[in-house]
Amino acid sequence: MSRNTVGTDAPPTTRNAPRRPGYGQLLRTPGAWTFLLPGFAARQPFAMLTIGIVLLVQHTTGSYGSAGAVAAVTGVSMAVFAPRSGRLADRFGQRAVLIPGVLTHTAAAAVLTVLALADAPLWALFVAAVPTGASVPQIGPMVRSRWAALLSGTSGQNGSEAGPGTGSRTVSSKNSSRTSSLLPTAAAFESVTDEFTFVIGPVLATALCTGVHPAAGLIAEAALTLVGGLLFAAQRGTQPRSGPRGTGGPGEPRTSALSVPGVRVLAVAFLGIGSVFGGMQVSLTAFAEEIGAPGVNGVLYGIFAAGNMLAGIVYGARAWKTGPRRRLLFGYMGLTLVASTLWAVNSAPLLAGLGLLVGLCIAPALITGYTLVEPLVAASARTEAFTWLTGAVALGQAAAVTVAGQLADAHGASAGFVVPLVGTVLALTTLVALRSRLTPKASGPVAARGMSHRVPVAVD
Repeated sequence: MSRNTVGTDAPPTTRNAPRRPGYGQLLRTPGAWTFLLPGFAARQPFAMLTIGIVLLVQHTTGSYGSAGAVAAVTGVSMAVFAPRSGRLADRFGQRAVLIPGVLTHTAAAAVLTVLALADAPLWALFVAAVPTGASVPQIGPMVRSRWAALLSGTSGQNGSEAGPGTGSRTVSSKNSSRTSSLLPTAAAFESVTDEFTFVIGPVLATALCTGVHPAAGLIAEAALTLVGGLLFAAQRGTQPRSGPRGTGGPGEPRTSALSVPGVRVLAVAFLGIGSVFGGMQVSLTAFAEEIGAPGVNGVLYGIFAAGNMLAGIVYGARAWKTGPRRRLLFGYMGLTLVASTLWAVNSAPLLAGLGLLVGLCIAPALITGYTLVEPLVAASARTEAFTWLTGAVALGQAAAVTVAGQLADAHGASAGFVVPLVGTVLALTTLVALRSRLTPKASGPVAARGMSHRVPVAVD
């Protein structure tokens, strides 16, 4: 598939057509590191929140079902409020949303911790879980939105590209076309970063909860959210342009990203991925308790996340000839197949191996889903679109945590592993039936910008 850019004389079929740019070129993008480092610190707590709540509440109540239910309320709350947060960020700017958000989250998590340690009734924990989830800062979607804005030349408050010591400069259409070919690489890089946090986060939270104090994981999550979120909010030069009409141009209507059919299909697919995350978290915790080695929980989940991260690195480094829609379907089929075997395993080494395979299958689906947002959704609603997908993962995770917790309490860890199977089967069925909706219209945002590369538009 040709990936030649605007301004080149080579025909699409030339043998010397450039391959898709790699991670090195992506990371040399001016201004990128100003938000990457604080963004990494700010998104780290996201991977610690659910497991921190599960371990704390299970310790104080003795029930995985109760722990899963409290974590589920947090996830549902986040899923409900995250798209609204993304839409506000598109309209008023990320900084305006982040600062009050991280302050609220820190206070809410502290209240939830105090109530759990005070043996408060379950309903009180549910009440505290609502603002805790609602205020989770959407750092991942905001970073992805910054990449999209930076690579298309629409970052900075005045629509200029900001770089250290460079001041503001208008990005030419030629440079915009060239850098936009980095968008799939940026999506892969962000998925790898997400999974790296899920390698560190659960292990760190588990170590703190089991080795220091049951509340230490949630306390650390709140502290990291506060510090990392404020540092990220301070990086104003690379945030996307904001305003009533976003970055989509003077005639672009202000509509919700969920009105795009393809976003709804992707949201269902990401619900299934969330069911894997949630089902694995609770079921691995229960399995570790069953074998009398609670500390192995973090190791098992870390191996699962490591598989996801490694697959993301390889996936993002390759120049794929098949379109993203087909890759999404094949990746999801593999994920469903591997997830269907988890419930039958009762050995830690085998479970670690299968967890690694599940992780290897998740990365292609996540990366491709996020990549499809760019051609499907107008720039003025892109942060919101990313938060819908992140929220879908959280909602699927919340439902999975609840159901898997109840099943683990009643029938053991093996029953909890049925949840990822059911979630992925339902999502795959929807994805196959509605796959045509993942095809962007010819008059969509990519075609409107006049880019000659067709990485996002090739869907088969």
